[in-house]
Amino acid sequence: MQQPGDIVLVSCYEPGHQPQGVASAVAFLRRAGFAPSCLDLAVEELDAAAESRLAAARLVAISVPMHTAMALGLRVAARVRAANRAAHVCFFGLYAVLNRQLLADVADSVLAPDAEEQLVSIASGGAAVLASPGRRDDLVPARDGLPALDRYARLAIAGERRVAGHAETTRGCKHMCRHCPIPPVYGGRFFAVPADVVLDDVRRQVAAGARHIDFGDPDFLNGPSHGLRVARALHAEHPSVTFSFTAKVEHIVAHEDVVRELADLGALFVVSAVESLSDRVLAALAKGHLAADVGRALTIVRAARMSLRPTFVAFTPWTTLADYLDLCSFIRDNRLQDEVDPVQLSIRLLVPPGSLLLAAPDIAPYLGPLDPEALTYCWTHPDPRMDRLEADVSALVEAAAEAGAPAADTFARIHRLAATVAGIDLPVDKPRLRLSAAPPHLTEPWFCCAQPTRRQLRAV
Repeated sequence: MQQPGDIVLVSCYEPGHQPQGVASAVAFLRRAGFAPSCLDLAVEELDAAAESRLAAARLVAISVPMHTAMALGLRVAARVRAANRAAHVCFFGLYAVLNRQLLADVADSVLAPDAEEQLVSIASGGAAVLASPGRRDDLVPARDGLPALDRYARLAIAGERRVAGHAETTRGCKHMCRHCPIPPVYGGRFFAVPADVVLDDVRRQVAAGARHIDFGDPDFLNGPSHGLRVARALHAEHPSVTFSFTAKVEHIVAHEDVVRELADLGALFVVSAVESLSDRVLAALAKGHLAADVGRALTIVRAARMSLRPTFVAFTPWTTLADYLDLCSFIRDNRLQDEVDPVQLSIRLLVPPGSLLLAAPDIAPYLGPLDPEALTYCWTHPDPRMDRLEADVSALVEAAAEAGAPAADTFARIHRLAATVAGIDLPVDKPRLRLSAAPPHLTEPWFCCAQPTRRQLRAV
């Protein structure tokens, strides 16, 4: 077995949970006889001790499953290069593939998701091969080398903050939404993780203190029978453990009976990529649902006694100021202020290298050059007010998040800001009487498709 510290796996950000990609890589490397160490900069400092570990490593593998992680990972790689020019620097994950051309002068190797066996090959001194993600051995993620679960996002419910775990029942996605980073890499394919592997992962996290599991699949209902099989087994073994999941609007509408049973099995809330309430925007993004379906999904989820937590791409080249105000009104009228993280109202469409949007003719009039630092193609809104509004909302949301402001208060400020830009006098809402606690939610307020915050950048 190699000496601990010989290989360092680095995670920068995975929306508040223990990094799945790193935990999986550890399992594969250990099976091959290696003893990697881990560094999660979302909850650990890049201090002198961490710098020393990176300076002594022969292989530093940086997990980049999302945009924020990629932006921070580039900074980590620069620090490694400055301190340890002999180290092999590897980027692995979804955004490594999308940005492989930008990584040509930064990384010694670039690996796709599900490339743990290729990572083992590099650790063994072999060549790096960019294999397509897909079927592979599924090992139970090795989480014991990561910070404890209680250092990550928790479930806020009824005045409590319960330790939360994270698991994935599938990899990839069968849908081809144009703005999503998954289709360019997986090509419309998804792969089920064996139920016994998922349940063993959950079992270990429950033993480590988890009382809630967030299923982080791109869509838990891509394989509804598989999802139900896992949920039934989880409830049978751990009846007091709750869970949450992500599902497309069209899947919620199509599988009302499944949604109802998942609620009976302990599901508290469902995250759904609503993205927009404009059919024009939804068509441009190839979302697969219409604006009218959103209300139906909300009704189904609430009838099942769950909370719907929608996500949005609030700013796109096709989103008008009227669309933005309609979105704010929808949130207010449906009393979703406590179920929408304010960052969702600041999300600007990202167009990373490899995005399916680059081949869409309806974005061409707005598209500019690739910004290698921002890791996205620039685009300009045809209405200058929208670009100014996006900048103002982003600043407002980040400041409110750092101050710990209530989501409903931040939403009210955003709504007033948008109305002011439109020259509308928005009636002042009467103070809402909270008849019960806020709906259950995870305490991580940020999002994978948001640009890194100043605090995140300072950490690296």
